[in-house]
Amino acid sequence: MRVTEGSNYENVRDTLRRSREKMENLQAQAASLKKVNRPSDDPSGAAQLLRVRSEKSNTEQFQLNSKIAENFLSNTDQGISDLADVVVRAKELAIGQSSMASSSEDTRRGVAEEVSELFRQAISTANRRVGDRYLFGGYKTQSPPIDSGGRYSGDQGQMMVEIGDDVFISMNLPGVDVFNTHPSSEALGAGGYSEPGPENVNIFDELQRLKIGLVSGDFNGIRDTLERFDQLHGQLIATRAKVGSRLQGLQYANQAMERQQISNSMLSSSLEDADMAQVVSDLNKQESVFKSSLAASKRLIQPTLLDFLR
Repeated sequence: MRVTEGSNYENVRDTLRRSREKMENLQAQAASLKKVNRPSDDPSGAAQLLRVRSEKSNTEQFQLNSKIAENFLSNTDQGISDLADVVVRAKELAIGQSSMASSSEDTRRGVAEEVSELFRQAISTANRRVGDRYLFGGYKTQSPPIDSGGRYSGDQGQMMVEIGDDVFISMNLPGVDVFNTHPSSEALGAGGYSEPGPENVNIFDELQRLKIGLVSGDFNGIRDTLERFDQLHGQLIATRAKVGSRLQGLQYANQAMERQQISNSMLSSSLEDADMAQVVSDLNKQESVFKSSLAASKRLIQPTLLDFLR
């Protein structure tokens, strides 16, 4: 079979083009330190990289959500702890003034002032916020949930955040679940909610009741607050335990996400990062091949028409 000059020329051109493409690809790898710079470099690897990057982006958002929830819950836990301290101090004052033998009108008046301060402290804690959002208002995070008289104006909303694929956690506790021993959606009365069943005990109501008992010298009323303060303290402890379990869940989720991110980074590196020693070696070899191809093609296509006529 006779090989025409046109065929020779096409073969030489294709050989040089393939060699040049290989060199350009290796040079791109050397410059970017990546072996996959476009999908055509490795279609299967590129698809895996897209999946890993998508998963990494989702995990980063979940981690951000988790940090926001953790911050909200940590401040909620501190707020509940401060309210528990108020209840403990109020009970101590009630015990000290619960009988005529241990109190007088002057001491009760002084203690009533301290109870008033505890009431203001409890309201300040109940209206604590993170950034511009109030902790204990439920969904109503833009306005104080407790007014100066101890009346609750929030709702029972649970703000759910996604910390994993279809994994949600509530980042807040509505005040109605914190300030009362028997919260109910049927509201009414200063400070919170009452219900037709078990008596509802509200921290703001009890502080006010203790103050009235102290001012009026109602020792039975003062003694009646003792059991209620115990109920409130037990409620606050149980509520803190609930917050603590959520914080622990967030901690476990964060640890799992960190491990997943490390795994994704390792997989991404194995799919994408170039072996620079191998790239440099291959580039040197390909340059030699390209130069040899140029030299060979020069000898192959150099003859002219006169050369064939001789």
